[in-house]
Amino acid sequence: MTSERPNILWICTDQQRYDTIHALGNPIIRTPNLDRLCAEGIAFTHAYCQNPICTPSRTSFLTGLYPSTVHGNINGNARCNLPENARLVTTRLRDAGYDCGLSGKLHLASAWEGEEERVDDGYRRFWYSHSGTQDHNNANQYWTWLKSIGRFDEVMDTSNHRPEVRSGVKYHKNIPPELHQTSWCCDRAIEFMNEEHGGPWLMSVNTFDPHPAYDAPASLVVDIDPDTMSKPSFKDSDLENQAKLSSHVFQKKPQAPDDAQQQRTANYYAMIELIDQNVGRLLDELEQTNQRKNTVIIFMSDHGQLLGDHGLENKGCRFYEGLVRVPLIISWPGNFELGLRSDGLVELTDIAPTLCDIVDIDPGWTHGQSLLPILTSQSDRDHHRDFVRCEFYNVLDTSWNKGIDYPPPSYATMYRTKQHKLSVYHGNDYGELYDLENDPNEHNNLWENPDAQNLKTQLIKDSFDTSTIIHDPGSTRIGRF
Repeated sequence: MTSERPNILWICTDQQRYDTIHALGNPIIRTPNLDRLCAEGIAFTHAYCQNPICTPSRTSFLTGLYPSTVHGNINGNARCNLPENARLVTTRLRDAGYDCGLSGKLHLASAWEGEEERVDDGYRRFWYSHSGTQDHNNANQYWTWLKSIGRFDEVMDTSNHRPEVRSGVKYHKNIPPELHQTSWCCDRAIEFMNEEHGGPWLMSVNTFDPHPAYDAPASLVVDIDPDTMSKPSFKDSDLENQAKLSSHVFQKKPQAPDDAQQQRTANYYAMIELIDQNVGRLLDELEQTNQRKNTVIIFMSDHGQLLGDHGLENKGCRFYEGLVRVPLIISWPGNFELGLRSDGLVELTDIAPTLCDIVDIDPGWTHGQSLLPILTSQSDRDHHRDFVRCEFYNVLDTSWNKGIDYPPPSYATMYRTKQHKLSVYHGNDYGELYDLENDPNEHNNLWENPDAQNLKTQLIKDSFDTSTIIHDPGSTRIGRF
């Protein structure tokens, strides 16, 4: 591996499932540029987020620590309150001489009032756009750009805009793909990559897609036949299972998948195909400016999306594969292996220490484990961790909106080994236990199976043991007492 510190292009989509890349086994979706990236790097096929919603996941992978450890359990938090010893990896890289930029969302704190309150995040360039269709207090720089080029009314349908609830704005269906927020995020990345930096750079590209509202340009949607979409992983018994877990909040009520679900899936694929087109633009720009050979590329998502699996849509307090397992591709031709797959268990906490390892700086306090030995073939690429862990803690906070009858906040934890997955829904006597080798689609719940009780007890203990050692230890110890 070269001793020169590389540039870093870090692409993070929002709510993209692990099984949405053609080269990794999806025969329907068209992702030639992500396929190209797979051929130029290593794809980690079993990468897991540490919380299935945005802010906790992003706070976790940017620090390399579990969400509860860094006080990042909810969406809509007023600010990001990191513990004394926790730092964002982008801050560490900035302090090591990297020039850092961001386009799109950051979402370490609430965007409800406009641009979120920033921490010391390390970004010199900060092109903020939480989503394509949300703005308050003129914080959405994507909207500012559309207005500056006289295209806002062509792109945004404001006929039902309700500023008091930050909703109602939608894309016009016939917008040109190059005016979509995904394309704007990549425009800003290209602008940044071509600036004078005086040293290595890091660019974070954080698109809002493929997060709902399923608003890909119509020119892309029209080419996708909903009838060709894979059917959700669903059995009638899923509805009975979800009824037992109804005390733990999910965004949508469970229902059997229908034709409308197939259309949503088609629109979801179209959003990913727009992302893919823009990944191609970024790769081409690096090639044309002779920066590709010294640029590490990471492609990933913060969490997945259920798309009708188990009768559920979107995200919430569950831990099925479609929701917690995400794409992760890392590429640096000439330094990392090419075209390989790693089937070992990986957490998104592993990314921060991996970046620190690549540039040879101290990762500090971290729960992550560097992937560099796998990337450089110094260790078995099919084994990285014995287990991965995911949390969902106190997510539903009703204090901001009185008078609505919400269920109480939900608490749950997932503990997944190579073969088994245990999901404990705290406060509920019912949970989930799956043998993923024999039941990869998670339909045969062994939680109440008499033959699985010893296994369940052992996994509960293992999960509990892990939960006790990830706490925030408080301020630095300076003496014996």
